[in-house]
Amino acid sequence: MKVFTTGQVAKICKVAPRTVSKWFDSGRLKGYRIPGSQDRRIPREYLIRFLKEHGMPLGELEDETMAKVLIVAQDQVLMENLKRELPENKAFKVATAASGFDAGIQAESFHPDAIIVDFSIGKTEALQICQNLRRNNEFAEIVLIALLPDDGSSTSFDRSTINETFKKPFDAALLAQRLQTLVGSRKELV
Repeated sequence: MKVFTTGQVAKICKVAPRTVSKWFDSGRLKGYRIPGSQDRRIPREYLIRFLKEHGMPLGELEDETMAKVLIVAQDQVLMENLKRELPENKAFKVATAASGFDAGIQAESFHPDAIIVDFSIGKTEALQICQNLRRNNEFAEIVLIALLPDDGSSTSFDRSTINETFKKPFDAALLAQRLQTLVGSRKELV
């Protein structure tokens, strides 16, 4: 469990340390005092809850509290359904890309924890995206989910680069829950 001092919390919140002490002493910001000292400590989850309750930006904590998901698809309805199931208030931050080129640019700038690739953009292009990501050490640990079309064709390919597959049509809520599990095991999502 990560804990912060009042000075560290003040830097994150961009306020004076005395302000943090007042929040703590009034009971609005939960934490504990070090035995035999007046020093205060604020556990990470209490700080994040406090920031969210008061509509304050998470600042440097955002990267470790949000699961960043990149959706590579051209189907607008699919993207909207997934965005609705992966809202920011449930610890998801979503970006989209319509092609392999866009996906590469987004992956470099957005640094996603998971990428959902819709194979409807073309099996060859979708496989190329997955293989290119796995070859890059920076993205070797990323969660890759393939959305396979239910068009009756056989989708035989090397699935070793992909963590999960979903066949369309699928339950977007189930996909969101699976993402929460896969990414949550790597990050401390609150």
